[in-house]
Amino acid sequence: MNMLFAETLKRLRTQKGLSQREMAEKLYVTRPTVARWENGSRLPDVTMISRLSSCLDVDTGTLLSLAAESDESPNVIMVDDRKIILTGGLPVLEALMPNATVTGFTRPSEALEYARTNRISLAFLDVEMGKINGLELCRRLLEINPRTNVVYLTAYIDYAFDAWNTGASGFMLKPITPEGVLLQLKNLRYPFSSGGAATWNQ
Repeated sequence: MNMLFAETLKRLRTQKGLSQREMAEKLYVTRPTVARWENGSRLPDVTMISRLSSCLDVDTGTLLSLAAESDESPNVIMVDDRKIILTGGLPVLEALMPNATVTGFTRPSEALEYARTNRISLAFLDVEMGKINGLELCRRLLEINPRTNVVYLTAYIDYAFDAWNTGASGFMLKPITPEGVLLQLKNLRYPFSSGGAATWNQ
């Protein structure tokens, strides 16, 4: 739960003299949606944060920063059926995201089981993985948590078109590089606080 964002949102709304219902009408959402934002059980997406910033006369970046604090230790997973890829990629992810819990899986079924009991903020998925490929795994992960950011990993650029039709945030060619991961972190659909990425190689 992100109580810092929730309490700030409630304070800003009150300062504007708006009720939850009045703000909901301005944003074209329901009052219960606003209530969930203010009790910390839900976070608005990037588009809605932009609307909120206009409605409350506050900088968009300020609200995005508050929303990013929702995950003190976000869960990041990497799924690839080749152990050598995990061995090389996991240290890169851990170095770039020191606040995150980074876990690797060689079996999509194990990744899904983990996702059912842990809120996944970001998933790096190999495209070709036997019975359950990365595209299908993405679909299932998003069914569990629609706010999971998914980045595909593959050695074949030909998969890019199909990948973009699955709700993923990005697409990377193997092998994983710090520069490639940093680029993906800047373009996540649902940003989160990962810590340390901006200082890589500085």
